[in-house]
Amino acid sequence: MNLANALAKNADPLKLRTRAFEMNGHTFKVRVPLATELEVMFERINTPNKEQIEKFYAELSAPFKKDETDNSIVEFTDDDIIVSGRSLREAAKAKTITEARILEMMKLLIPEEEGFDMATITYEMVQEAFPFPIQVELMEAISKTISPDYKEHRGK
Repeated sequence: MNLANALAKNADPLKLRTRAFEMNGHTFKVRVPLATELEVMFERINTPNKEQIEKFYAELSAPFKKDETDNSIVEFTDDDIIVSGRSLREAAKAKTITEARILEMMKLLIPEEEGFDMATITYEMVQEAFPFPIQVELMEAISKTISPDYKEHRGK
């Protein structure tokens, strides 16, 4: 027996797991993932793509030449460049994880265009559609919508 059907006979399971939020005058619908889906999603986020990290590292480290750089703030190691105490490799990893998190959250949005599969979107598509500050705002709104704070609902 399916619990969703037992509670709401003939109901669309997707509609039962849908919430909405408003941002900049537009209402976005979000599919609330099951716990198992959330675990898989977080696993993808926390296992960053190594090739992408290397690509970002190459971009970040390109301006630094060993012989032409002020060595008082830049330290070259065997596999990294440390600038003012911060690792460029760790920065590349953080950027990769941030992009993965944004992408995973965006995939939870329910498109208004029928037949559009959000599972097929890429970060490049997100980047084309929204500037980074809006991406972060959307990601935070989606996250808050799928798992609101206890404080927000305790009086309801």
